[in-house]
Amino acid sequence: MKLIVGLGNPGKEYANTRHNTGFIFIDRLAKDYKAKFKLDVKLKCEICDILINGEKVILIKPQTYMNLSGTSVKLVCNYYNIDVSDILVIHDDLDLEVGKIRFRAHGSSGGHKGIQNIIDNFATDEIKRLKIGIDKVESKYTIDYVLGKFTKEELSILDIFLDKISDMIYDFTSITFENLMSRYNN
Repeated sequence: MKLIVGLGNPGKEYANTRHNTGFIFIDRLAKDYKAKFKLDVKLKCEICDILINGEKVILIKPQTYMNLSGTSVKLVCNYYNIDVSDILVIHDDLDLEVGKIRFRAHGSSGGHKGIQNIIDNFATDEIKRLKIGIDKVESKYTIDYVLGKFTKEELSILDIFLDKISDMIYDFTSITFENLMSRYNN
């Protein structure tokens, strides 16, 4: 069993913001598999499951707000007995330009508070990630930028990767993570 986590903030005011890139990508994955999210109050997330390669894959969108995402991820892992090695977290990354993605097997949070909370909850930085570039604009405050909406140009660039998310997750379930990184890191 695998767990795919899309990071973001709940609420309409945060929909389609740069910081909700994880939600955007996991919503597309669920749509591709015709799955519907349901709120699970006990697990503090929206959750659904899909079948890939004969393996159950649980998709979640933590509803704890970004900075406390690890709480929900830990609850889901405990409930379903999922090992940390079977988690993939999809999130925004300021240090990658729009149109770049990076699979990463481990490492620091790079200042991303949602990732840091997951690392803290599991007491390890061995958390697999799919980082989606949102770029950084030096003239804006970071919080205003990440909570801002994508431009039409940025959305058209992201669409390229949205169209590939199902293939990337299929590969996550069927090849080694090292091969996955070799295949997709650009």
